[in-house]
Amino acid sequence: MTIATARISSKGQVTIPKRIRDHLKSETVVFDVQDGVVVLQPVRDAAGALHKYARHATHDDFKKLREQAWEDAVHEKRRRTAP
Repeated sequence: MTIATARISSKGQVTIPKRIRDHLKSETVVFDVQDGVVVLQPVRDAAGALHKYARHATHDDFKKLREQAWEDAVHEKRRRTAP
C-alpha cells in the first residue's frame, strides 16, 4: 500500500505526489466518494473520446469541448464498471 499526503491549496488544488502519479499511469483521474472515503482512480481509456469532439471544434471552443469529452468518457467508464 502506497500512502502519501498533500496539502490542499486555497484554490482547492492538490499536487499528486510523483510516486502516486507513476502508479496511476494516467493523466486523468476520477474522484469517487464511497462510504465517506474519497477514492481516486485513473481513467485510461478517455483519450479516444476526444477525437469526435476535436473534428468540429475551433481553437476558441476546443477547451470547453475537450472538458465535456473527458466528463462524458469518465461517466461512461463509471457506468460500465458500476456493480
